[in-house]
Amino acid sequence: MAEDRATPPAVAVPRPSGPDRERPILLVLRALGLGDFATAVPALRALDRAFPGHRRILAGPDSYDDLLALAGLAWETVTVDGPHTPPWNGLDPPDLAINLHGRGPQSVRALAALRPRRLWTHRGTEQAAARGPDWVDDLHEVDRWCRLLSYHGVPVDPEDLRWPAPVGGAAPAETAVVHPGAASASRRWPELRFAEVARHLRERGLRVAVTGSAEEHRTAERVARVAGLVPQDNVAGATGLSQLAALVAGARLVVSGDTGVAHLATAYGTPSVVLFGPCPPGLWGPRIDTDRHRCLWAGTTGDPHADRIDPGLASITADEVLAACDDLLAASLR
Repeated sequence: MAEDRATPPAVAVPRPSGPDRERPILLVLRALGLGDFATAVPALRALDRAFPGHRRILAGPDSYDDLLALAGLAWETVTVDGPHTPPWNGLDPPDLAINLHGRGPQSVRALAALRPRRLWTHRGTEQAAARGPDWVDDLHEVDRWCRLLSYHGVPVDPEDLRWPAPVGGAAPAETAVVHPGAASASRRWPELRFAEVARHLRERGLRVAVTGSAEEHRTAERVARVAGLVPQDNVAGATGLSQLAALVAGARLVVSGDTGVAHLATAYGTPSVVLFGPCPPGLWGPRIDTDRHRCLWAGTTGDPHADRIDPGLASITADEVLAACDDLLAASLR
């Protein structure tokens, strides 16, 4: 979710050499996760087109190198985790710094500390002098950053969300991806219900891959075991971003909560069933190809960072998810 978090910075921007010495710098801050990156892709592509002569640098976690390559974007990166001033290595101030991170004062101050010639951000209490639009809560995350650029006259297409096919590797034929994890407990649907879905998809003749991070391996292991899958079907922690992207891109179906894998399904046009809890799909759901995706939501909202499952998410039944899966699988054969 796009908001300020407080964790320390890391790797500095390399000093320019050759023609890069004379190029003005465009710096973008978005030091968040996979889903946050994916929702910013239309804005980043618009900046590519609008500033072809600039040295374009994206400040974010070290995973962004892989994500930029997957999205087909030729940007440099500087590693920061959270709303901190990027280590600048004695470079000239940016010609333009853009806050695609959030609305909090930390992210604004982090960029202002580099004394950019221009700073684009949302207006707020502590940045009243900033030239930018007011923050709107009830806005899809993709549209939020497109709106910021449009305010400054940059043409941007919020539907420019598709990624090129991953290079090398592919999902085995007739694969379904089941992703039970999420960053916070409020967005984690119960493991046993994910296992019921995985078992159902296996019984339909699909090879089921249970995905997740290394920290989510035990959760994925329990889901796979209860579903009657073989140990090799649990690939949590065994795939890098490129391998995960290839798996999602080649799958017949993705089932997940409101998390980064759902955004990969949107990027590759893979049919998906996405379970929403504290945040509504109107803010974080698929922005394109809505006929390929089923968003299940109880209609309530809550704290996306809470330490227990959101009541609305908990109310979604396994039968509802199975019906959505069967509907999408049937549609893919028409």
